Amino acid sequence: MKTSISIPDSVFQTAERIAKRLHISRSQLYSEAVSAYVRRYCDESITAALDEIYKTEHSALERGIEKLQFASLPAEDWE
Repeated sequence: MKTSISIPDSVFQTAERIAKRLHISRSQLYSEAVSAYVRRYCDESITAALDEIYKTEHSALERGIEKLQFASLPAEDWE
C-alpha cells in the first residue's frame, strides 16, 4: 500500500542514512520500523490486560500441579 506522511527533516535524513547503511530501501526501513512499533504496543497491551487480571485473580498454581511441573524438569547438578 502506498501512503504519504510528513516527518521532520532530521528524522528523514537519519532514516536515509540508516537505510543506506543497511542496504535496504526507504520503504523497507519504514515498514520494519512501523512493524516494530506496532509489536511493541501490542505486547504492552497484552501485558496491561494480564496485569489487570492478576490484580484480582490468584496466580499461584495448585500444589499438585506445582509438584507435577517441578517433577517434569530435568535434574541439574548445581556445583
